[in-house]
Amino acid sequence: QLVESGGMLVQAGGSLRLSCAASGGTFSNYAAAWFRQAPGKDREFVASVIWSGRYSDYADSVKGRFTISRDNARNAVYLQMSSLKPEDTAIYYCAAGRAIAFRPDGYDYWGQGTSVTVTV
Repeated sequence: QLVESGGMLVQAGGSLRLSCAASGGTFSNYAAAWFRQAPGKDREFVASVIWSGRYSDYADSVKGRFTISRDNARNAVYLQMSSLKPEDTAIYYCAAGRAIAFRPDGYDYWGQGTSVTVTV
């Protein structure tokens, strides 16, 4: 089970940290990722990190602004977001799977999502 938290309304240029708490399995066995879905749009890849945390990848739209990290001792993955833009407004979802993937169908487990709204 994955449970996201930390989403809220924030002004453009601000920062936010999302958290995802995992339970019910050996989290360190899994790659983890963040996706987001804006109203009327498909779910899109944001960032991913391998099981050890040593390698991560990002969508071009967030590269340099967002940082994904994980703490396997706490069974958690985080998304630090800075320089937020109105176009970052979306529901953010945490996902876990056997390997890094850039498509939603590459992940086996999903959280319920947390809402991020960026205002001008």
